Amino acid sequence: MRIIFYGTPEFAVASLEKIIAAKFEVVGVVTSPDKPAGRGMHLQQSAVKQCALRHNLEVLQPTNLKSPDFFADLERLKPDLQVIIAFRMLPEKVWNFPPLGSMNLHASLLPDYRGAAPINRAIMNGESKTGVSTFFLQHAIDTGDILMQKQVQITPDDNAGILHDKLMEVGANLLVETLDSIANNKIIPIPQIVLKTHHSAPKIFSNDCEIDWHQAVSKIHNLIRGLSPYPGAFTKYNSKILKIYSGHFEQTKGLIAGVFEIDAKVLRIACQDAWYYPDMVQPEGKRKMPVQDFINGLR
Repeated sequence: MRIIFYGTPEFAVASLEKIIAAKFEVVGVVTSPDKPAGRGMHLQQSAVKQCALRHNLEVLQPTNLKSPDFFADLERLKPDLQVIIAFRMLPEKVWNFPPLGSMNLHASLLPDYRGAAPINRAIMNGESKTGVSTFFLQHAIDTGDILMQKQVQITPDDNAGILHDKLMEVGANLLVETLDSIANNKIIPIPQIVLKTHHSAPKIFSNDCEIDWHQAVSKIHNLIRGLSPYPGAFTKYNSKILKIYSGHFEQTKGLIAGVFEIDAKVLRIACQDAWYYPDMVQPEGKRKMPVQDFINGLR
């Protein structure tokens, strides 16, 4: 099969590497345009572009996915199938033109956690398992027929970064398995059936990240895990933002939620039903640091 691969972040790189290693014919890679980044605002290539160039693959970086020039490039490459991972929403003309269609890898067990932030939302909701799904694209986002799925456990020590890496690897292997099955005509797509118990995974915004200390500590701990290492859950201390990336807790009763207690060695914050002890924090305008460094700075 002639494959065009779409992707931008690191999550998509593992899949591109696996496809290449499995000897599938990748005839082109579509990724986001280079963007200025860092203090010097130098143009930075996406992780997928860097991978593609290492393998001498043709790279397309359209600014407009509806551009006739972009579509002409796709037609020139004559793909049988397109693979899309962590990329922008495509126009129907683009995703619908290959003979075998376009398929996507999503970091959840669809139809659960459709949307932009399935990894974060699964941990924030206290799930003990999630997974990856391959499916054919349709009009509505994340609604296409399921091709294959693989379940992954979420351990109590997992944060969004750790789970991201787990799903990235499992997803890359599942993608190759799916492509093998498509190539050998052994795949049977299954329509998605949405139940009332299924969750959504909308994009994370700033108001999703603020900690409400009046909640149960389990919910607060899951919020912190689910937003670590990015974008980071936060609270306010002395009217300034304090991000919390990890911590532990000690259940107790009779506390006044939101009270901070600090001494020479400990910072703890009262929740509805426990003391929460941050371990890794980032004060506003400063680097990420162990909580002891933060306490020392206050002293």
